[in-house]
Amino acid sequence: MNAHDVHSLSLATSTALSGYYMPELITPLQVITVLNGAGVKFVLVGAHGLGGWMRKPRATEDVDVVVGARGVKKAVRVLLSAFPHLEEDDHPVVTRLRDRGTKAVAIDVMKPNQQLYREALKHTRTIAAAGQAYQIPSLEMALALKFASMISLTRSDEKKHIDAHDFITMIKVNPVIDLENLAGFGELVYPGGGKEIVEKVGQVRRGEPLKL
Repeated sequence: MNAHDVHSLSLATSTALSGYYMPELITPLQVITVLNGAGVKFVLVGAHGLGGWMRKPRATEDVDVVVGARGVKKAVRVLLSAFPHLEEDDHPVVTRLRDRGTKAVAIDVMKPNQQLYREALKHTRTIAAAGQAYQIPSLEMALALKFASMISLTRSDEKKHIDAHDFITMIKVNPVIDLENLAGFGELVYPGGGKEIVEKVGQVRRGEPLKL
């Protein structure tokens, strides 16, 4: 199976698993179709976007996209028009689109306020599914995004452990990683982050415990 098929199959699997637990799920392909139709530049992240790099797709409650700065307002507008049962919950780094009744988050529109997110829009791989083309982060960018979540001072411990699982899994199933590019992305997380993220890759490869 080629790399493209791995990612498209992962999206189909994570969608099916999510739909089993959440019959009213807004699927990633629905979000992709709306944003493509509006000409919004975006990259699919979260479990739906990174599952192919892990070779281990899983269920998730929402669809996460990083949108270019000029397209955030448009993305929110067209998504609310397509899914009128959602309401906007705006924050400095993300606009969450919640179900009006349950208040559950259905779509996270991530704003490129941080340099790492701006670079995530540039370092991508194009995937096609059901006639729709969309972008996912490159392997090295996917690892950097997980690294940023893993060391975040505001993220809960339980979510950090999930991030660590994903980070470890991506390293184990992808033996070829461009460590130079990875270090560059790590520096965008914090000065010195490039050295730390490369060290963590080494820890995983040597079978050492990953310290959070």
